[in-house]
Amino acid sequence: MSKSTIMSKRITKFSFVGTLACTFMVSSIGLVNADGHGVYGPFPITEKSYNGSKKNSVSYGGQIARQLQHNALKKLASKGNPNDPTNAPEKKMLSYLNTKDKSKTLAILDPSPNSSKFPIKQKMIGELSGGANLSGKADKRIQTSWPGNMSGVDVIKFMIKKAGKTKGGVDTRNGMNYPQLISKYTMGAVLYHQACDNYLDEKLEADNKPNNKPYKKGKHYTGKEHSWDEGFGYWGAAAHGATLSARQNYDIAKKKDMSAADANGDGVVNLKSEMNYAHAYYASAFDKGGVTDYYNTITQAFIDGRQIIVDANGKALSSSERSNLKAKARIICSNWEKVIAEAVFKYAGSVYGDLEKLKASPGDAKLYRKYVKHWGELKGFALSLHTSGQNLGEL
Repeated sequence: MSKSTIMSKRITKFSFVGTLACTFMVSSIGLVNADGHGVYGPFPITEKSYNGSKKNSVSYGGQIARQLQHNALKKLASKGNPNDPTNAPEKKMLSYLNTKDKSKTLAILDPSPNSSKFPIKQKMIGELSGGANLSGKADKRIQTSWPGNMSGVDVIKFMIKKAGKTKGGVDTRNGMNYPQLISKYTMGAVLYHQACDNYLDEKLEADNKPNNKPYKKGKHYTGKEHSWDEGFGYWGAAAHGATLSARQNYDIAKKKDMSAADANGDGVVNLKSEMNYAHAYYASAFDKGGVTDYYNTITQAFIDGRQIIVDANGKALSSSERSNLKAKARIICSNWEKVIAEAVFKYAGSVYGDLEKLKASPGDAKLYRKYVKHWGELKGFALSLHTSGQNLGEL
């Protein structure tokens, strides 16, 4: 079956989701700006057994470490070299997929640690977390949307191997842009999957990471506090992002607005709390058109949900509180799915446009590479829709 036929089917399948736009207004809580949007943290310590000196219960460094590992994978995937007998490109990518940077030797690649226009606070992945990797959090189920009965991590490894042996990571003969495939699929199979099929799903049940116990022994946050924080870290929004415009959030993600990013005015961007990543970036990209409000809807729901947990003051959540928290999780994940679906719809349109142009200029190599890039983005996002735990049927 031709890619144009497959693409047409995808348009039919996903257009009903991609065209939905949801604008959801919420009341302000905690720190707010003039528009009533809040900031994610700091939130007080409510865990009753903690006797240390920490004052802020927010913790999602591991999730931001994974955001940065994903950024590095995409960057490295374009360094493929078929003439390298040492397989160095593949090995480098695998180090960012598998390594837990306890020794703080795994360099942050994107954003650049050497930029003077957008200086960053952290230089090594391990400065955010020494216990985080991507491979351990990838969807473990068989990915029926990819051939070979592979798990999520095996799909990523398959793509990495191909990218490492392909010049620039782009296989023009077979129409595969591996930097785009790796990036968009990993965003789904790790980030979206962990948030909406784990932390905002099973871990919201009463007996899973309860709020009247620490997440782990000795920790300064409760089970529900940290579970919710981890979901927020996988979303990838700046803590103050809901106080900014969609254009400002987009420009932060593109590393073009230092003043908007630097919330505390210390002259550097804290990659944990002042940067936008992955799906939050795509949400801001859509929102700046003025039709959707995905970024604020999702980010504010995270803030509101965190306040529900704080208000429980270290006690087990009541059935009413958990019901309210789950309602916030549904807002988050339904709109997150729409962000991905809108990306599918966007790139399906791009692929269609490219194919029409190629009909008129079938030998245009530059146009063909553009088509391959857009097809990789379309395929990666479409694959990632299947990682949330919902059965969306065949792809």
